[in-house]
Amino acid sequence: MNKKSIPLLLLSVFSLAAGRLSAADSPDASDPPNVVIIFLDDSGYADFQPFGNQQYKTPNVKRLADEGRRFTRFHVPQAVCSASRSALMSGCWPGRTKVFGAHGPNGRGLDTKFPNLAELLKANGYRTGWFGKWHLGDQPETRPHARGFDETAGLMYSNDMWEYHPTDPVKWGKVPLSYWENGEVTVERVTPEHQKMLTTWATERAVSFIGRSGDQPFFLYLAHPMPHVPLFVSDKFAGKSGVGLYGDVMMELDWSVGEVMRALRQKGVEENTLIVFSSDNGPWQVYGNHAGFTPFRAAKGTSFSGGTQSACIIKYPGKLEPGSVSDATFCSIDILPTICTVTGTDFPQGLIDGRNQWPLIRGEKGAVNEQLYYPLSTGSSFEGLISGDGRWKLHLPHNFRVVAEAGSDGRAGKYVQESIELSLFDLDNDPMESINVIEKYPEVAERLLKLANAHKRTFYSK
Repeated sequence: MNKKSIPLLLLSVFSLAAGRLSAADSPDASDPPNVVIIFLDDSGYADFQPFGNQQYKTPNVKRLADEGRRFTRFHVPQAVCSASRSALMSGCWPGRTKVFGAHGPNGRGLDTKFPNLAELLKANGYRTGWFGKWHLGDQPETRPHARGFDETAGLMYSNDMWEYHPTDPVKWGKVPLSYWENGEVTVERVTPEHQKMLTTWATERAVSFIGRSGDQPFFLYLAHPMPHVPLFVSDKFAGKSGVGLYGDVMMELDWSVGEVMRALRQKGVEENTLIVFSSDNGPWQVYGNHAGFTPFRAAKGTSFSGGTQSACIIKYPGKLEPGSVSDATFCSIDILPTICTVTGTDFPQGLIDGRNQWPLIRGEKGAVNEQLYYPLSTGSSFEGLISGDGRWKLHLPHNFRVVAEAGSDGRAGKYVQESIELSLFDLDNDPMESINVIEKYPEVAERLLKLANAHKRTFYSK
């Protein structure tokens, strides 16, 4: 590949170094893989086959799993939109970037001092495209067209931050929800009719982007606004599931996955494309029948696995065994260094917190996760961590929200606040986080508490 240089600003600030691969997996400079990330919004772990068995059908996601590798213990560091997306795109913990929660209109988002995956791949000769939902900054310098993407189209923040918000239309109606294309507003005020087309528009742009890729390697970031409430679906999928609007939305998202896979085949690049499919966090269960499904404890906006554990599929023909399943634990912050390693792209190892997990993802004999821990937070509150091997989870004392009354048909229900004491859970034997084993394994709790206290001093002391 004829690499472009990393921007001089990045070179002057960061020490860049490429990850290492075994000889058999070293990237071919003349034929680097394309990269596709499909990232959903608030999708529950069990929303799609084969992770769950809902009444509606999702054959394209199932086929993606049959052709790739399914990961059952993939986490995000914070179960809220902006924080989760920032972690994915920067490879950094929320405590480092200070991107917490969900940023609204005009929000700063991810500071430009943190390079994102698109900027790094573009510097390595990749053509880049983002379509769907950004939520990583709504200022001129932090919108996607200024952050390494050649082609862009979608929303700058969540689709509920608009004048039709079910609980606070006055607050969110002060700034119109706009639709952007290539750095310019093309729909000043998004209406319900526009919302029906969001999944279709993002998919059509993604398919077109793939079809026009030529011989240049490409990075496609397809970040759907759905199934985040308010739910909307195009006429072609309205009522198709037979089980309500949420099922219709899921079937349209599944269709989108199929369209992307078909475009890759038609372009003749399927065999040389790495696909990552996942969600930014778990379901927003307070919306009842407009929320997804998770078998784990709690949901979005908490540090329990119902919020942080997302379904994940990775497909890379010839590199990952088709139809295989892995229970290896890793996190969205590891995606950036892993993709950079596989594509032969330099990345700022001294700045980011993620690790190259390609050996672990491949299931190589003896491969281990070298991360000591993964921190978990809600908003600016650091609430605990998971051990790098995935077995142990330590919750620091904190309050968390629990759905007391689920809403319906687009209206939110009610939360109550509960609290958890210092607790240790054995996720291998208790993935539902139901039995506190801190007294049974005090040495484990002490080790993880030391890591937690050090993390808190480093990233949350100011």
